[in-house]
Amino acid sequence: MSNNISLFEQATAAVAHIQAQTPLIPTVGIVLGSGLGAFADKISDSIAIPFAEIPHFPKSTVPGHSGRLVIGTLDGVPVAVMQGRVHAYEGYSPHEVTFPVRVLGLLGIKTLIVTNAAGGIRPGLKQGELVLISDHINFTDRNPVIGENDERFGPRFFDMTEAYSNRLRKLAAKTAEQSRFSLAEGVYLCVLGPSFETPAEIRAFHALGADLVGMSTVQEVIAARQMGIEVLGISCVTNLAAGIQTEPLSHEEVMETGRRVSAKFTQLLTALIPAIQGKTGGT
Repeated sequence: MSNNISLFEQATAAVAHIQAQTPLIPTVGIVLGSGLGAFADKISDSIAIPFAEIPHFPKSTVPGHSGRLVIGTLDGVPVAVMQGRVHAYEGYSPHEVTFPVRVLGLLGIKTLIVTNAAGGIRPGLKQGELVLISDHINFTDRNPVIGENDERFGPRFFDMTEAYSNRLRKLAAKTAEQSRFSLAEGVYLCVLGPSFETPAEIRAFHALGADLVGMSTVQEVIAARQMGIEVLGISCVTNLAAGIQTEPLSHEEVMETGRRVSAKFTQLLTALIPAIQGKTGGT
């Protein structure tokens, strides 16, 4: 990103580029994690804009993250889907990691659904399980709102008591129940990565109250909440954390599990997003 203009001006330029491609004003934004990008194929009347074509947008370098912004409708609901994201471990700053969320907010979204691939820490979580994020622990030592604050994005100090909307979690659980499966809830802990955690670190995270561990999402949620966007978080348990499973951890395993549960994930979001429409107020 260029440092010659403000972050808000950069985001405004990105919004102008996107709006020149489509007149649609999305109300729901979705960030798709590793192995979950197939959901974007469900979007109707869509246009796909590569991240590389959007001014100031960071480019994803991780396998499983296509790096496209897909805008269209899902059962009549205007949506903006990020088919992939960028991470701090790719060398991006917190401002760059959260830049796409800033752009989605300025485009008009009121609700953000963030998804990720996560390691399961809590005993009983199973590989391939979908888990609603009830809260998070930021273990990255980074915050995307540090530095000079631009009030056009929101206040410097803002409440994070309900970072993940209780209303949306209840709605997601009800939607899953109607599709004949259940959704557990858990606390997500974010680390910088890209190395997977050690067994000792996982034991420490469990003692801190973490149920899931991953390398994304938390900074995006902080930026969204500053902008007053209601957030729903969903983790796909793609592997059990180090020391819990005996096999070595790998990104290939993460991707394969994501692909395996993509049908259930797509079924959930396809039913949930229309249910959210018309109820997208703040928490």
